[in-house]
This record gives sequence, C-alpha cells and structure tokens, in this order.
Amino acid sequence: MSAPTVYDVAERSGVSIATVSRVYRNPDSVRAQTRERVLDAARELGYVPSGNARGLASRTTGVLGLCFPDYSDPDAEADAESDSEADDAAMLYSDQIIRGMERAARRHGYALLIAASLEGGPESLVAKVAGRVDGFAVLAQTVPTGDLDVISRRLPVVMLAGPRGIDHLDHIVVANAAGERELTRHLIEDHGLRRLAFVGGDPESPDAEARFRGFQDACRDAGLSVPEAPDLRTGMMMRAEGARAVETLLDRGTERPDAVLFANDQMAVGALRALERRGVRVPEDIVVTGFDGIPLSRIVRPSLTTVRQPIRLLGEQAVELLVQRLADPGRDPVSLELPVTLARRASCGCG
Repeated sequence: MSAPTVYDVAERSGVSIATVSRVYRNPDSVRAQTRERVLDAARELGYVPSGNARGLASRTTGVLGLCFPDYSDPDAEADAESDSEADDAAMLYSDQIIRGMERAARRHGYALLIAASLEGGPESLVAKVAGRVDGFAVLAQTVPTGDLDVISRRLPVVMLAGPRGIDHLDHIVVANAAGERELTRHLIEDHGLRRLAFVGGDPESPDAEARFRGFQDACRDAGLSVPEAPDLRTGMMMRAEGARAVETLLDRGTERPDAVLFANDQMAVGALRALERRGVRVPEDIVVTGFDGIPLSRIVRPSLTTVRQPIRLLGEQAVELLVQRLADPGRDPVSLELPVTLARRASCGCG
C-alpha cells in the first residue's frame, strides 16, 4: 500500500493542494473550520507532510529529529548572557538531551533537527519535523498521542519520559519514583527530618507526579503522614516559581518545614536565592533539595542535594533505539528505565 499524498488529503477534504500546504506551513492563514477538515482527513489517511517525499519514502534523509516543549527559563538565560562562564551551568534538561542526541547521531552518521513547540500548535511542529527526518524522539506531552500514532505508521518514533502512551513505540524513562523515594528516605533516616514539604509541578506532568509518588512512598515507609497532594504546585517549574513557592511556605504562618523537596533543580535553585534574601540559612534553618542534576546544581551555594538522572544518556539511548528501529522495523518495541543516583551535597547538610 502506497503512502498517502497531499493529493489524497486534498481530495478527501475537498480543498485545493495549495490549501493543504498552507495548513501545514502557515496554519493561521487558513480558516479554522477548513484547517480542521484538512487535519481530520490527514489523520484518517495516515498522511505525514513531507518537505522531501522521496527522502521520506526511502528513509535517506540522514537526519534524526527531536521535539520538545519550549520551557526556556528567563533567569537561566539572563545568567548566561551576563557571564560567559555561566553558559554551561545554565544548561537545562532539554539542552542536555540535545547534547546526548547530537553525540550519538554523529557517531551513526546522522545530523540532528531540533524543534521546540512554539506558536502554531502541535500540527505545525509535526509538519516542520516529520517530513524531513528518518525518525525522531519526542518528549512526553509535546505532540498529541493521536498525531504521534499517525506519524509512527511511517517513521520510527521514540517517546522520552512520561508514560508510554502508544504500546508499539519505543520508550525511555528514568527511575523518577525510586529516585525521589531514596532522597526522601535520606532526609528522614540520615538527617532525622520529619516535617517535609513537597513542591510539585502541573498534575499533567508525568515525571513530576512520579517523583511525588516516590515522596509519598518514603513518608509511608517511615510512618509519617502521607499527603494526598503536593504542598504547592507550580506551572512551568522554573526558578522564579521556586522562589515564589518558598516565599509562600514561609508566609503561611504555620510551623516551618524541616525540608522542602522540589520536583526539579530549577525551582530549588530559585528557592535557595529567595531564602538567602530572607535571611533563612540552608541547611541550618531549612533543607532544600531538587531533582535532575543539571550542572548549575553543583555550583550554587550551598551546592544542591539532588537526584541526578542521566540526561545525556537519555538522548544517546534515543538515537540508539531509532537507529535499531531503522535497521529492523519489525522488531518488538523496547521500554527502558534508566537508573538515577542520589547526589548528597551541602543543601541537606552533607558534602
């Protein structure tokens, strides 16, 4: 069965070929009703837009793709701009994945095409990447499951982080729950802390929710009360939100927690700075921890106790799975869980 073409989509949706092209290249130029009709037809047919149909059909573009949400942190970018030495320290989660993918892609003779989900919606993101690569990795929740299902009929797709979503896709995740459980146990058993607060992210963030479950498990194992939800949630999990979160906890008028466990390092770094401004000592007055192990966590003062995940390895493994899938399209799907390690540092009283 031949792959559906732009002509098929145009015929199914009752529009011109030019209109179909505009839907993918400049969606805002097409009326919403027409745009939805074209996209529905494309999904039904299993159509993937292509900048080079011949390359897509033969899998010879020599390019692999990465799609991720554009969660840049203005504070990190400002640091890097004001101090050239801070550039590497300002690298965040997606930056590390990119480096890992680039390294592995070069090893296999591929280039890497990177797309962040910006304006135009997920259909625009898919249009920019899917038709120009031999296969791609996508961070959880970047592209709707239905669109990924359509693309994966024609291209290898690897899911990074979060739930698998689609059973026939290769999938890589890190041990989020186990890592947070070990960190929480360390605070309880090694430091004797009992009043613990957890600052999570959006409830739709699978990684943040898995980390909270690990926190709950450790509290349960220690005989502490088990909260049903994080003490606070933030949206983008950036430094400014971490600072606001710790300010809120301090101003509640209730007993100050012994420790605040943040769902990622960016928020924890923001909290350290806010506590310093308030004259609250870390770890003497309050302990602060993070999760991810971004480079900045090592050089802040005090250095941040965190759960270090192998972020670059995540990117490297994504490329390996894509290359294996290209070589053997019929092999069974793979689901990998990469281990994490606890980094005991000064912000909890270690190191």
